[in-house]
Amino acid sequence: MSDVLLGADLGTSGLKLLALDAGGAPVAEAEVGYAVDRPQPGWAETAVGTWRAALDAALEQVAPALRGATVRGLGLSGQMHGAVLVDDAGTALAPALLWPDQRAAAELQRWRELPAADRAALANPLVPGMTGPLLAWLGARRPELLARAAGVLLPKDALRATLLPGADWRRTDRSDASATLLWDVPGDRWSTAATAAAGIDPGLLPAVVPGSTVAGAADLPAAGLPGAEVPVVVGGADTPLALLAAGTRTGVQVNLGTGAQLLRPGWRPAPATDPVVHSYADTGQGWYGMAALQNAGLAWSWVGRVLGLEDAELFEVAAGVPAGAGGVVFRPFLTGERGGVAGPDARGSWSGLTAGTTRADLARAAVEGVVFAVAAAADLLGGGGPVVLTGGGGRSAVVQQLLADVLGVPVRYLPLRSASAVGAALLAARGTGTAVAARQEPGRVVEPRTDPGLRAAARRWREA
Repeated sequence: MSDVLLGADLGTSGLKLLALDAGGAPVAEAEVGYAVDRPQPGWAETAVGTWRAALDAALEQVAPALRGATVRGLGLSGQMHGAVLVDDAGTALAPALLWPDQRAAAELQRWRELPAADRAALANPLVPGMTGPLLAWLGARRPELLARAAGVLLPKDALRATLLPGADWRRTDRSDASATLLWDVPGDRWSTAATAAAGIDPGLLPAVVPGSTVAGAADLPAAGLPGAEVPVVVGGADTPLALLAAGTRTGVQVNLGTGAQLLRPGWRPAPATDPVVHSYADTGQGWYGMAALQNAGLAWSWVGRVLGLEDAELFEVAAGVPAGAGGVVFRPFLTGERGGVAGPDARGSWSGLTAGTTRADLARAAVEGVVFAVAAAADLLGGGGPVVLTGGGGRSAVVQQLLADVLGVPVRYLPLRSASAVGAALLAARGTGTAVAARQEPGRVVEPRTDPGLRAAARRWREA
């Protein structure tokens, strides 16, 4: 092992870090979890210092495995949306506001009142946890904080700024910028009208550059890594980097994590006033369509806590129950949704309970309920084609089989610990000119089965 590339995926509830060798194989991995702060109902925040501490801890974990190697570059992948206000040095002035945050729901009215052409040019559903509405809320409720800000960053950009003190932190990439509700999709630029709706100075917005652009060099040897200072590229949003890692060019890729993202590459965006799917930029010059759910692994984690089951136990228990969960139906929408499958006011529930309902039935219904929601999101994207499954939520065999059965197509599961982190490392290779061999994981292919009980359960779920 001589040359390696690092990729870090800044997730909602944890950071994953991996190192790829020149053959594209992972040679070291680490994961560090952290909690989302919820100081008030509907709020979701994390201190940027928490993210940096997680990255430092992950770097320390992989350092022993990289002795004798040269780290050629670091790429960052980040959870989308959200907002981080920073000062002149790029230092966060307050905790990052995150994508599940609901505090800006009332501010969405400003976007609804935009002139028709300006609203249609955004070509995306209105979501309160996106950057624009969150900035509007800050302007209305925390004007003194917004007045102190020298800029606003997306989560991965705020983390990068902590690695490169003194470097130009005023940068993001298309994949993150396009997911802010401040982006003119047909024009492929910041929207003047949406920026005005947010009530912010356009000068707060970062410059948009290719994600492979080298932003500076970080002193990672301080974390025990070998070699000189490491080039850090601007990075990208987690979903298009997962597409890059999987090599998905047709069909749909389903990424199951805290939320669920269904991605269709090769998308042709068009102006739309009230779309039910998202049109986002990829890590090149193209686009992908996305149908998103806020509640996937998030709902399963909640169910596990309520039922007293560890993550793996939840799926083991569910696998032992026949399809249909004894008539129990689970709606996973604990934090509301983005529209399309369900709206922001939707909430979670178990229904169809009887005196004979067991804990195992509740677990089975929860696993089925999330998969049914994923299938409903797939219908929004249309087009058919093969399905690739990535993400930690897809590791369980019962989830893989259920998804194949409900969608009625083979599902190929790629056992990547973090597809987004792999994509970030590949982006670093592109930016630093480091050769990395293309590596396509064959994955596990699960064929669909016909199960009348599952069809009946899916029908009950839709009716609920």
